[in-house]
Amino acid sequence: MSDALNKAARRLSNLASSITGLNLNNMAGPDIPFNPDATTFPRRKDLPTIPGAPTDSAWVWGPNDNLGRLNLLTPSRVAAAAKECIKTGEMARLDLPLDVPAQPAFSRCKFSHTIKPIHEGVAYDDEYQLNTQSGTQWDGFRHVAHIPTATFYNGGKYTDFRAAKEGEATPEDNLKNSIHHWSEHGFSGRAILLDYRTYATSKGIKYDTSTSHAITLSELRACGEAQGINILPQSQGGDIRPGDILFLRTGWTEDYYARSASENEKFALREGNDQHLVGVEQSEEMIDWLHDCWFAAVGGDHPAWERWPTPEKYLLHEYLLALWGVPIGEMLDLEKASQICRKEGRWSFFFVSSPANCKGGVGSHVNGTGIW
Repeated sequence: MSDALNKAARRLSNLASSITGLNLNNMAGPDIPFNPDATTFPRRKDLPTIPGAPTDSAWVWGPNDNLGRLNLLTPSRVAAAAKECIKTGEMARLDLPLDVPAQPAFSRCKFSHTIKPIHEGVAYDDEYQLNTQSGTQWDGFRHVAHIPTATFYNGGKYTDFRAAKEGEATPEDNLKNSIHHWSEHGFSGRAILLDYRTYATSKGIKYDTSTSHAITLSELRACGEAQGINILPQSQGGDIRPGDILFLRTGWTEDYYARSASENEKFALREGNDQHLVGVEQSEEMIDWLHDCWFAAVGGDHPAWERWPTPEKYLLHEYLLALWGVPIGEMLDLEKASQICRKEGRWSFFFVSSPANCKGGVGSHVNGTGIW
């Protein structure tokens, strides 16, 4: 009973802050850089105007920042998340095997593994050949720009990392928005899992993840409610805190393993607008929610995060990566994680990721583990 009362009291406090619109003790802004340990951050409609930046840019961590909202993963937040979430020590790896999917979508190369003998019978090496976007992945800030202005996160331009375009490093290249910055900073915190597939099944909603099934914000709210989570930001009376890492299970992994190899290859090789994938809908209310929660990162078990192809004139990737600096995880393995969450009766856990320490890197496998 006391836990329920404490939770109710916290929600009332959060709601009071939302009504007043201020948290005077620890509110970010208006000066840049923001304090990453703040507990209240501006809504999308209240973002400060940044000279020379596209509309809706949240480049609020300083002109030389390469971390985006990973800045929110401060020592105090990480320590608090570990204390809150790690109770049993049970673990789940969140990466698929490197050769899954066997045929990556969007014409990306297949994973190749070769064992090399150093001395036959007693010593061996092995070599991997892969595209960092071919399986479980983080989309880095060099992956997608704000398309109308060809601008990457925090003012980056392709000329800042010509190696990504030309395939060969040059002396003019720099490390702006390189993935190695994430590795050097660290990538751990509280994760929230929304198991949309289980919710949809319980409501008789049937869909194939190889179709453009759009997951609406109202459905995410209902999914959260079914799990005992209010997906509003904490500042608006909900359970989502700045720096949380959002994971969404759509059932893509489940569908992949249920299909034959030839069916999966057929789906993966569809080109252009013939490539259809499940994902969150592109809408103004979805954009507002994703921004106003101040997630440190978002990710899911599906290949494109957002519904593909988009029926709008924009991609959510533009907002998340280029305008706000929010890493996007795709094709994570959330099957065991969802099972543990259901067994434990709680949908938050401690998450640890080790992005590649690759200077100049565009993306990385997640190398992620959930701990309960």
